Amino acid sequence: MRTQFKKKRSWIRWIIPALSIGCFSYFGFHSWHGAFGLESAEALEIRRIELTEQLASLTERRQHLERKVMLLSDGAVEADMLDERARLLLNVAREDEVVYFHQLH
Repeated sequence: MRTQFKKKRSWIRWIIPALSIGCFSYFGFHSWHGAFGLESAEALEIRRIELTEQLASLTERRQHLERKVMLLSDGAVEADMLDERARLLLNVAREDEVVYFHQLH
């Protein structure tokens, strides 16, 4: 009768714990520092606030432009508005006028 004995290798029992520690380390690191991790949540919140402020500014500008368009295209053009637009486009002013140019954003 022939018997075969296997020698137990001591390093085999450490494979699963070592792989587990590696996986936990990898996912733990990326859950904190990754593109969608906890640190990026703060950056996304700052970006959200910036975009909200930009949206408010653009909404205000749009309302201003809509008011101007309404005054110009309502059928009855306001004389002051027409005069202002004509002077601006033709770059003309009276001799007794003072002209201040400013940019809207």
